[in-house]
Amino acid sequence: MATMSEKPIMLVGIDDSEQSFYALEWAIDHFFTPFAPNFPFKLHLIHSKPTPVTAIGFAGPGGSEILPYVDTDLKKIAARVIEKAKELCHSKSVDDVTVEVVEGDARNVLCEAVEKHHASILVVGSHGYGAIKRAVLGSVSDYCAHHAHCSVMIVKRPKVKH
Repeated sequence: MATMSEKPIMLVGIDDSEQSFYALEWAIDHFFTPFAPNFPFKLHLIHSKPTPVTAIGFAGPGGSEILPYVDTDLKKIAARVIEKAKELCHSKSVDDVTVEVVEGDARNVLCEAVEKHHASILVVGSHGYGAIKRAVLGSVSDYCAHHAHCSVMIVKRPKVKH
């Protein structure tokens, strides 16, 4: 019989997008709920908080004055994301969940978290960007799929038919 600490770790990257919450809910519905209370994974959520400079995209003249306000907003967003994620987990009876906020680029934060926690699987949502936006922004899910040293599950929301 494996102890709690021997369970493989499922890392879920969360941000303030509907896609990331869909991915979290999908992971819980498929990997936790059917196995309650003997979950096969230890759930660890990670939110990467952008630095104020990357959030505003530049720090030109006068930029430094607004950085503290931007940082406050980013902290509020992070707190909201964490709260919403915990509520979602709790509503599905997954209370043994660890949550972490790390400042930095989501791609690096997620790949480094995989290493740090020896995660067995990384779950990320797909924003469904078009080719141009993806080329400019760089896809977090693509990056993680190529660089994370574990299995990566990219959860896509079904297209809504009108």
